Amino acid sequence: MFSAATVWDNIDKVRGSAPVVHSITNYVVMNSTANALLSAGASPIMAHAKEELEELIKISGALVLNIGTLSPEWIESMRMGASIAAANYKPVILDPVGAGASMLRTETARSLLEEGGISVVRGNASEIMALAGTGTSTRGVDSCHDSSEAEKSALALARKYRCVVAVSGCTDVVTDGEAVYTVRGGSEYMALVTGMGCIATAICGAHMAISEDSFAAAVSGMGCMAAAGGLAEVASNGPGTFAVQFIDALHKMTENDINRLVEVRVV
Repeated sequence: MFSAATVWDNIDKVRGSAPVVHSITNYVVMNSTANALLSAGASPIMAHAKEELEELIKISGALVLNIGTLSPEWIESMRMGASIAAANYKPVILDPVGAGASMLRTETARSLLEEGGISVVRGNASEIMALAGTGTSTRGVDSCHDSSEAEKSALALARKYRCVVAVSGCTDVVTDGEAVYTVRGGSEYMALVTGMGCIATAICGAHMAISEDSFAAAVSGMGCMAAAGGLAEVASNGPGTFAVQFIDALHKMTENDINRLVEVRVV
């Protein structure tokens, strides 16, 4: 069973081993995601060119695919990257940003899942429901649903694609298609800062890079986010200062902070 101890153990391992995390991600969040990975103890690479994917993925511990700002060239790089990662036994996490908002986003995410090699999908409730074919509304890249509403969709998606699904929300939901865990913590400010979901995906990617258990890595990655959110809220005056304090929190959080601020439960 996973617990707060699982969260801290993986945080400590990331800090101790500084895994390389390769991200094919959207240009809105590249800087903030890279800073978050560095503060958490990982080493980020942000690269999209097909010509260097094989070399970079081979030296990386995990690959992050984020569809936030799509183009035909980036879609091809994501497909190629997932294939190279699978061939080299590297875990891949997919962030289906805005799935359900446009056909391009939804179909790109689904095609990446269909082609295989995805270990974890991390999205908000509306994105996960859209991928599962159960969502009825979306609001761009923001969720119109609570994470609890997406639990059945997450289970179905995990079973269909044999992957782990993590749903962000006031209470995060993580499942491998059988067991379901909830992760409580964080801050309401997290919904007011651009890229928090993308950072969550990258942090989960860092945890996947140091763990052979993608389920445990997804739970601990979300727990790390929850603790950082709780710490940042206390030190901030609003969304602007929260964003800065969040990066600091990733760097300075302790085992005691995890025990105080994060609740991990099996459903």
